[in-house]
Amino acid sequence: MADDQPVVIYPPDEEGGRRVQIVETILGRAYSVRDVARFIQEAGLQEFDEMDVVLSGLIEWRGGGPDVWTH
Repeated sequence: MADDQPVVIYPPDEEGGRRVQIVETILGRAYSVRDVARFIQEAGLQEFDEMDVVLSGLIEWRGGGPDVWTH
């Protein structure tokens, strides 16, 4: 992954899903921090876990942080 914040988590939609974008590619929708960690692992950072998702400076959270999953 490149750039300063290559992961963007978009605001929750009506169903509580948040689009996950990694380096300009939308990978899908996450419904929890665990889902975000899975997307990042699939993108090549296998050691990334849920705590890394919450604390990482690589992630730009839009429309609320890792504790916001409702619209």
